[in-house]
Amino acid sequence: MMSVVHRLTAGWLVDHLSFINQCGYEICDSFAHPGGVTHSTSVTSTENYYSISTFAATPSSSGGPPYDPGDVVEAEGKRTKMRYVFREEFFDISKPHIAAACEEQPCQGCPEVSLTGIKANSNREEYQEGAKSDTGDSFAIARKKRKRKCVFNQGELDALEYHSNVRKLILEGTLHLVQEGLKSGFLHHTTAKPSSRKNNVPQHIVCGLAELCEMAKQFPAVDESDHQAVHVLEEEISRAEQDLLSCVTENSSNCAKIIVLMGQKYLVPPKSSFLLSDISCLQPLLNYKKRYDVIVIDPPWENKSVKRSNRYSHLSSWQIKQIPVPALAAPNCLVVTWVTNRQKHLHFVKDELYPHWSVKTLAEWHWVKITTAGEFVLPLDSLHKKPYEVLVLGRFQGHAKEALRKSECVLPIPEHQLIVSIPCSLHSHKPPLAVLAEFIKPDVECLELFARNLQPGWTSWGNEVLKFQHIDYFTLLQKEN
Repeated sequence: MMSVVHRLTAGWLVDHLSFINQCGYEICDSFAHPGGVTHSTSVTSTENYYSISTFAATPSSSGGPPYDPGDVVEAEGKRTKMRYVFREEFFDISKPHIAAACEEQPCQGCPEVSLTGIKANSNREEYQEGAKSDTGDSFAIARKKRKRKCVFNQGELDALEYHSNVRKLILEGTLHLVQEGLKSGFLHHTTAKPSSRKNNVPQHIVCGLAELCEMAKQFPAVDESDHQAVHVLEEEISRAEQDLLSCVTENSSNCAKIIVLMGQKYLVPPKSSFLLSDISCLQPLLNYKKRYDVIVIDPPWENKSVKRSNRYSHLSSWQIKQIPVPALAAPNCLVVTWVTNRQKHLHFVKDELYPHWSVKTLAEWHWVKITTAGEFVLPLDSLHKKPYEVLVLGRFQGHAKEALRKSECVLPIPEHQLIVSIPCSLHSHKPPLAVLAEFIKPDVECLELFARNLQPGWTSWGNEVLKFQHIDYFTLLQKEN
């Protein structure tokens, strides 16, 4: 897997940008009539995608002039090629978001977090506040209100305890992988001036996919008896919104395609399929009649910052439990769920959600976010946000007889691994889990739920499933006839 830069016992150092560019998107199926103008409608990969693993990737390319995706290409009876790559400035994370003490970086040693000391301080502050409140002094009450912010509640104490248990694994494992990355040159210390390139997203990219899903509820009901379960992309580039939302859209060719939705262009990778809908309209995915060997889930967890920002909608625990994973899972399906650092959500997945779906918890892995210089993007011991996220891996236990018959094909999952990468600066653009290829048999069916981008060889579902496929996230690398 060429998106994996280094593989050590602790885990992997991976190149997210390389994975995105694995197809080397080339528009090359366009033929122009003499003196005419050609609109390119499909994108072919530089190699047959299935000559490599579903999870594999080739090294990334970079650079290239800016390009207006609305442009047309003039040619006289010639095949025109246009190669797109993801805009590399979205991965230009050269400095930590918040400066950390040097001992908290992977290149340094660091003392253990003293949870006992934190609890003692918390209890002492609570005692002091109680004493002040008895005085009835308004000044003391004001001080109490200010100091209350420093007292840890039970959820925060649970998070600190969890962090103290995984901290050494994360620090030491990341240190070893970063050292390898620095040796190979993939990671590098830089004293160069900050890039002048802007990574601001043009406003028109914010094109309301979630709002479209809400609008779809007002469309006339579809007659299931005579409605197709899948729409295969041909050469057309424009899709009616109702068609797009009422069935799975599939690109079964070795070429990527461009589709137009609400006047916006999106790149659809080869050998990929997707359903754009919200959780109330999952039936088309069930009508697709596929059972998946890998299901990756990135739920929109409910939390205070999400409520305040109103950045995207969130789901309650009850709503997440209603996702029909058992109906979508093949025997022995590997289920992987992204979890925030709130212990409430982690316990919910392991103690409620997975048992409800007949999934047995196998492991907890961590995605560790670093800069191009190998530093944590946030202080490791930050009380607000951590430079890592949790993945809970489990095995579907349903379809018992068939699962037992196929159990000899199941590969063991390590209890703990690290996936270390430079994160994308776009909100919630998770790295693809290419590393799962080590533990999965070839030619498996893969599904991502709550996806915001597409992958070759995968089915993806979500109300923003095309978000990061918008053509303005890509750059025209080269154009030739």
